[in-house]
Amino acid sequence: MNLITYLRAGYPGLVLVTPEEARAEAELAAACAELNRQLHAWSSTDGLVDVQSGRATPCPDPLEALMHVEMLFRQEGQRYVVMLRDLQMHLDQNDPMLVRRLKDLLRLAKGAGHALVPTGCRFKLPPELEHELAVIDLDLPDITKLGDVLDGILRSADRSTVEEGIREDVLHSALGLTTVEAENAFALSLIESGQVDPSLVAREKARALKRGGLVEVIEARPNLDDIGGLDELKRWLSQRRPAFGASARDYGLPVPKGLLIVGIPGTGKSLTAKATASVLQLPLLRLDMGRVFGGIVGQSEANLRSVIRTAEAIAPCVLWIDEIEKGFGGSSGSGSSDGGTSSRVFGSFLSWMQEKEKPVFVVATANDVSQLPPEFLRKGRFDEMFFVDLPDTEERRAIWEIVIARHRRDPMSQNLADLAEASDGFTGAEIEGSYREALHEAFAENREPTAADICSAIAATTPVSKLMEERIEALRRWSKGRAREAGVSLTKPAPTTARPSRRVQSLN
Repeated sequence: MNLITYLRAGYPGLVLVTPEEARAEAELAAACAELNRQLHAWSSTDGLVDVQSGRATPCPDPLEALMHVEMLFRQEGQRYVVMLRDLQMHLDQNDPMLVRRLKDLLRLAKGAGHALVPTGCRFKLPPELEHELAVIDLDLPDITKLGDVLDGILRSADRSTVEEGIREDVLHSALGLTTVEAENAFALSLIESGQVDPSLVAREKARALKRGGLVEVIEARPNLDDIGGLDELKRWLSQRRPAFGASARDYGLPVPKGLLIVGIPGTGKSLTAKATASVLQLPLLRLDMGRVFGGIVGQSEANLRSVIRTAEAIAPCVLWIDEIEKGFGGSSGSGSSDGGTSSRVFGSFLSWMQEKEKPVFVVATANDVSQLPPEFLRKGRFDEMFFVDLPDTEERRAIWEIVIARHRRDPMSQNLADLAEASDGFTGAEIEGSYREALHEAFAENREPTAADICSAIAATTPVSKLMEERIEALRRWSKGRAREAGVSLTKPAPTTARPSRRVQSLN
């Protein structure tokens, strides 16, 4: 965003959408200084204030304030820029006099070289003003701006600058925060540890993003060794790791866009999505699509813009969207149910996916791909789409080994081959659930779990392959020719869906 360019081009109305009011005013002041324009700022508490002299005209009512702005605009020999704080709350009242006064002032500003600049953390213009003002999202601060904030904190604490390597880590840890949030995180780190610690800054960023409710930083990230099977998907991910480096840019390799993982519930899609960040050695953000959609008109679109700004500010990063069909499944027919909000949000997300330049690697998972609109699955949105089927015998054996070791037991204490055969038709989640059930049984009797405990738990479990047999077969048919198989073999036989009662009896 270049305010100077817009003001020089003669835009009479610019809406700055940002939660950073002080930074917006500072950037407006810098632009006005360069263009030799006089900046005034209005709020319902301070009135209309000449930013340079500090002289204030009390006028808490926005209509009264706009009358004073009109007198400014009619003066000769000076061009003015007027910042209007929190105007959205007054526009929400649907006051026709306020809309009319704004339209009149914009016409006057256009002819005399002035500008009105409403600011706020959200903005939904009434239809009468949609084509009168240009809406601009103020990007989150980059490394350079965050560096200025860090230097200011160090000066105020009477500290020398930090080492170059540590400084870079600190600033990267703060990407995605506003200047105020970054300043607080830097100051808190100094108080807690006596220095600016990247891990403490990252912790505060995670808290700040989680407080916002739209995206959160996931700290605990598994690696590929925590996933049984899916060797083809693992190989594909490992191959993309160097693609985010400078050598890939020099080679002419485009930045990877993302990955869509579809398949049966409980087969490790979410686990793989989280492990992707470990493979690529990038921060992991989780997007809750349900929270993007808000009840206020225009809030959903503003929420999506906020998510995109945050992800691009932190980039390079991984953006994980779990069960994406729940967020976009009804977008094609949303006109009659939500006024087209879902369709607009979906369209904006697709456009960003197609055109994004920042290295944000999107990993989406879906259980019911039939709910997704066809345009979402088109080549170019994602680099690849993988189908995760029920694990075969070798994959189940690997899953049993991982699960038993994860629960601090020796995998070799059990016959893994027999367990893999007994759990035919089980997902990874069901295998882990069976082992946990066996642990509970053994703990209640103050002993270690036995093969009999595990097999009893297996026998008591009705796997998803039996509960959803028709849906699983339909999903397999759909994936043929559309998605790559995540396992080793592209032609491996499908696991059976029968319950393993006879094998369990033989183990017992």
